[in-house]
Amino acid sequence: MSNKKRYVLVGTGGRAEFFYGALTRDYRDTSELVGFCDINQVRMNYANQLLKEKYEYPEVPTYPADQFDQMIENEKPDYVIVTSVDRTHHKYIIRAMELGCDVVTEKPMTIDEEKCQEILDAVKRTGQNVRVTFNYRYAPHHTKIRELILNDTIGKVTSVHFEWLLNTRHGADYFRRWHRDKRNSGGLLVHKSTHHFDLVNFWIGSQPDTVFAFGDLMYYGRENAEERGVTQFYNRATGNPIAKDDPFALHLDSDAHMKSMYLDAESEDGYQRDQSVFGDGINIEDTMGVLVKYRNKAILTYSLVAYQPWEGYRIAINGTKGRIEMNIVEQSYVNSLGDKSKEGALIGKTLRVLPMFDEPYEVEVEEKAGGHGGGDPVLLNDLFGEPVEDPFHRAANHVDGARSILTGIAANRAIATGLPVNVNNLVRF
Repeated sequence: MSNKKRYVLVGTGGRAEFFYGALTRDYRDTSELVGFCDINQVRMNYANQLLKEKYEYPEVPTYPADQFDQMIENEKPDYVIVTSVDRTHHKYIIRAMELGCDVVTEKPMTIDEEKCQEILDAVKRTGQNVRVTFNYRYAPHHTKIRELILNDTIGKVTSVHFEWLLNTRHGADYFRRWHRDKRNSGGLLVHKSTHHFDLVNFWIGSQPDTVFAFGDLMYYGRENAEERGVTQFYNRATGNPIAKDDPFALHLDSDAHMKSMYLDAESEDGYQRDQSVFGDGINIEDTMGVLVKYRNKAILTYSLVAYQPWEGYRIAINGTKGRIEMNIVEQSYVNSLGDKSKEGALIGKTLRVLPMFDEPYEVEVEEKAGGHGGGDPVLLNDLFGEPVEDPFHRAANHVDGARSILTGIAANRAIATGLPVNVNNLVRF
């Protein structure tokens, strides 16, 4: 009998290869990929082509989405990896557990409080495990902040200021794709900010209590473009002469991988990956400000803007003994376009401690290879390899997944109502 863990994967879009590529390239001794499931057969066929040609791994059986149960029965996986559209995560997470499988899910775990409650209830009912893949926890510079706080370097944390900037390449990409519809993604405060809210929970060892927020669509979308004097519009970029010189356009026929994964697969489900960021139908925000009070009384001020000239973030953590400051410049990227190891790669980094009554000093952090500042390889080993003892407890479960999205879910409600939201009223743990 083999001791290898068996995995199937649901959703073979842009994020899927991060997982199945690692499984079939680096973790063959511990893991076995045994099936794909998707609504799109062309995309599953392309994933199998990549398995064979890029990873020298045998093709795996493919199953349409309505044959998920049949896949579990036939392939008998230990784990289901969920990388489908965000709004469908809960469906596959819950059904996988009901059929006796543990789950590895891409963030966000789900997009609203109702689906979150269903997952929490299913974990309790089935006794199965859910892992949420927060790779930013594993980045060495983020782990170092956790270490500094645990070592009482700045005393008790009282407040955090967190400013995240998405540039006009990466930030715009959310407005070309299915993410532009909040029903699919929960908006950027859930889909993207779940990383950032999880980091704060992870760093300060607490969870959100009360949330207030403002947010609006202030740059992308047709109305905003019209107000800036734009007169020519298009629905999609590929093959459209109007989009030829548009710096926001994504031409699917100019890249073999994008063509195979998306353009050639359109006949199956009609999904267009290259929609105009200045089109109609965008209902997520691109400019957001959030205020959070935590159970330990710390306060977070958070900003996310998705149309900036550079990509990165600035963080300040204040405590009773001093302050931590971190400034990061990241390499911008478009999902599925280019080398995955470049996603979130560092261009510039400074990490400083400013003691209350002493001289400030720089904190050295070991540079590591791999995506998201070197966090991706550590996460993948934690998932698929032989995990090592981790004093920082970076592995995230369903409770961590819930606490991270609840800040964004509460912020969405606050934007809609103009009122503060008590997170404890959203779900029952």
